[in-house]
Amino acid sequence: LMTKEKSVWATLSAIDCSSKVEQKGKLTYLSWAWAWQTLMENYPDATYDYIEPACLSNGTVEVNVSVTVKGITHTMWLPVMDNRNKSIANPTTRDVSDARMRCLVKCIAMFGLGIYIYAGEDLPEATKTMEVSADQAAEIKALLELAGADVKQFLAYFKTDAVEHMLAVNHSRAVAALKAKMK
Repeated sequence: LMTKEKSVWATLSAIDCSSKVEQKGKLTYLSWAWAWQTLMENYPDATYDYIEPACLSNGTVEVNVSVTVKGITHTMWLPVMDNRNKSIANPTTRDVSDARMRCLVKCIAMFGLGIYIYAGEDLPEATKTMEVSADQAAEIKALLELAGADVKQFLAYFKTDAVEHMLAVNHSRAVAALKAKMK
């Protein structure tokens, strides 16, 4: 079971989603159509299943979806929200439909695709600005050299002036991208 999950994770987390990231207000997201297409291109037998939405006593609604890839199932939940990330009381069917598709993308991210988009979502403010450790910086520098990567382009992509100043939340994505470049 572990090796299956690792190979799915390794494949999907190495996919660069940066050109597919969209903004709506303050929200950053991937289109559900692109996320599903990408999942299908890599795992055509993957499936998803929506669970009946949970209607709470305050009039808000939570949607749930399970995605199965290579026998591994992850389930995610998401409140029906407006474009300011606030729960909507008494949402319309369109609000619920939109939330379901956002939840599908979030669940696919649990397999690695675009997970870094959610990286700062639940982190305290101090963690969001924490830089990589000396060991993490050394690892990234070694991988940059082994991959023969363009360091200036790499630093520009991660919006930093030096590897030592990279944000720690970007470490795993940087490592995955450099390892994928070496294949």
